[in-house]
Formats: sequence, C-alpha cells, structure tokens
Amino acid sequence: MMPLTIHAGLAPARVILDNGVVVIAKHTSTTPAVTINLNVHSGSAHDPQDAPGAFHLLSKVIDRGTTTRSTDEIAEELDSRGIALTTGVTRHFCSVVCSCLAEDFEPVLALLGDILMSPSIPDQELATRKGEVITAIRQDEDSPAVRAIEGLMALLYPDGHPYGRRAKGTVETVQGLTRAQLMRRHAERFAPADLAVVIVGDVAVDVAMETTARVFGNWRTPPPVPIALPHVTPSSHRRRLVIPMMNKSQAEIAYGFTTITRKDPAHDAFRLMNNALGQYALGGRLGDSIRERQGMAYYVGSSFEASVVEGPLFIRAGVSPTNVDRTIASIDEELYRLVQDGLTEKELTESRQYLIGSLPRVLETNAGIATFLQTAEFFELGLDYDVRLPDLLNAVTLADVHAAARTLNPDRASVVIAGPYEADHQGDLL
Repeated sequence: MMPLTIHAGLAPARVILDNGVVVIAKHTSTTPAVTINLNVHSGSAHDPQDAPGAFHLLSKVIDRGTTTRSTDEIAEELDSRGIALTTGVTRHFCSVVCSCLAEDFEPVLALLGDILMSPSIPDQELATRKGEVITAIRQDEDSPAVRAIEGLMALLYPDGHPYGRRAKGTVETVQGLTRAQLMRRHAERFAPADLAVVIVGDVAVDVAMETTARVFGNWRTPPPVPIALPHVTPSSHRRRLVIPMMNKSQAEIAYGFTTITRKDPAHDAFRLMNNALGQYALGGRLGDSIRERQGMAYYVGSSFEASVVEGPLFIRAGVSPTNVDRTIASIDEELYRLVQDGLTEKELTESRQYLIGSLPRVLETNAGIATFLQTAEFFELGLDYDVRLPDLLNAVTLADVHAAARTLNPDRASVVIAGPYEADHQGDLL
C-alpha cells in the first residue's frame, strides 16, 4: 500500500493498494450512514464496434448473482438492510453505488466487492434484463427529446466514434448479446488498476482503508488494454438533421458543437460562459429571450460536457411545431451576439457567484461528496480541487470567456429537430 496523503478542504484520504485499486475516504458525522461509490473505468466508450450497449446491459445484470451468492441472496441481503443499490454506465465508467448504515459498512462493502469482481450473469436474469433494456430502447425511439440528442451526438461524433453511439445499443445488438460475451467483456475490462473506491460517511478513515484492502486487495486481474479515443475537430459548416415524428405534439431541438477536453486550460472559461448562456436563473440568456420574453419554448437551456476527448456543448429546447424555425433563429441570434460581444462584467460576476455558491450544496450530502471525489479522481483534478475551484473561477477574465464564446459560431452548428416537423428544406438529412 502506497503512503496515505491528506489534503485541506474536504480533506479526503487517498491510498493506492498494491494491485492498483485507488481508495478515497472522507469521514463525516452528520448522520450515522455511509455512501460507497465504486467506479470501474469501463463504460459505453469501451463497447465493441459491432456490439454497442454491451456495457450498459452488463451494468443491468451485474448485481443479479455472483459465483458465491444467488440473485435471491443478494436481494435479501440488501433488503434486510434497507439498501437500494444503483448500477449504471457512462461513456467512461461503470458504477456501483449505495448508501447504508455505518454499522453495516463492512458486510455491505464485501457484498459490493463480490458483485463487482465475480458476477455470474444467470441466463434467466440476463433474459429479463435484456427485455427491460429493449423496452427502454423502444421508449427512447418514441421520444423526440431522446431522438434529438442522439441525432445531435451522431452528427457531432460520426464514423463510429464512441461518443456518437447509443449507450444502450439497439434492439438488434442487445438481442444478440450472450452471457459469454458479457462475461468476456467483464474479464477483459474490469481490473483493480481501473477501479476507484470512494467511501464517504461515518466510518473512520483507517477502517475504510483496511476494509477496502481486505475486500479488493487480492484481486489480480491484469490491466486492460487502453482504448484510443479519436479526437474530433469542430465542424467547418452548418449541418441539419430532421427526424419526423408526426404523431407527437411537441418538437424537440438539439443544437450544438464539439468543444474542448476536460483538461484544457479553457475549461473554466467555457463553464462560466455556458452558465450565462443557458443555465443561470431560468435558463440564462436563452431562457430569458426564448422562453420568458418571446414565449416560444416550453423549456430551453444549454449543457457543457467537456470529457476525455473534445466534449459537446449543446442547447436543447422543447417547442410547438409552429415555433421551430423562430426558435432556431433566436438561438442563432443569441450566439451571434455572444460571439461578437462576449459576456458583460455583470454576467461573468453572477455566473462566478452562482457556481462558487452552489459548491456547498453539491457537497452537503455523502452521496454528493462521493460523486465529486470520483469526478476529481477520474479527471486527475487533485484531492484539493474543492479548495482550488473558487480561485480557478475567479481567475477567469472577460477576455477568456470571449475567446471561448468565439468558438460557438452558428454557421458551424449542428442542428437536429425531432417531432411533428416537415423535412422540407434542402439539405435536411433523414
């Protein structure tokens, strides 16, 4: 075990076990409970090219039996302690998360370790989970909101890029996945060197570390072969995709760009700019113009998701079909103004105050702290990131934000419309 390191602020402790498992522990005493958050760096970006949805399906069946526990035994062990276990997948990792009473910490961590390291994936459970995933995919296919954002991601990340693929896969790929394939994915990608264990709650740090070492210390799977994610370059022209769904009453617009990686020095400038554009108050500039003053959208806002490679910034709006063109024109207008003039000093100040002021709310629960620490660990932000964040945001200048804004040229935007809207414009893609 490598030496223990402790930092100010949240002051979490961090060790790396001999097999590569990263353990981060933070003691809190607000309630006699603890959150356990396990992340393995194997998400939908690691799906085989011909089998999108493999890791999503694996996450849905991973807790349905192990080599030492049946499905019913796991359910009974969780239910008897009042625990709701959450499993899920993002682009880059599979997570197993739960909260339990502090007195149950050691047996619960042992159970989670068994689930993570030794799933058995019984055939009957796999069939059940396949059915649930296929139902969810069909619901997505009937949702204009989902179709719009999936269409946008496919435009922004073409040619089979992992970010452009459906995380859940398709009905056909999920139907074709077998137990042997999922077990192989687990054997190839789940390894101690790619596991981060975060423990936050009323458990002494030394107990958290010792228990984790006991549960995971003997795991000896070799590190997986790293995947090479293709970098993407911003589009040089405007693109548009219409997905007609004429039986719907509302149209969904997804409008976006590829931006920067999470490690880019401009990250905080983009975050502040995006907050003013489409997140602050009732949706920033976009919400004030399109929803409040013009009354054209049921909702409108923007999201910025810098990641391992260049992540998206996208704007979403739900509108009446008659307001689609006007809404897109208004988004264009707001972005042209942002590109030309940047933010005002007042907007930058308010965005800073909002993001800095929201940090205590993010960190007011064990689960919130655990998620924050997992993100900081994954992107190598440092254990003192919560301490440095206000200074990082305060260091961003108007010029920094304007430089970020100039990358959002509407002439190079990708625009997707899903819903009861006729694809009657030249250049629409169906």
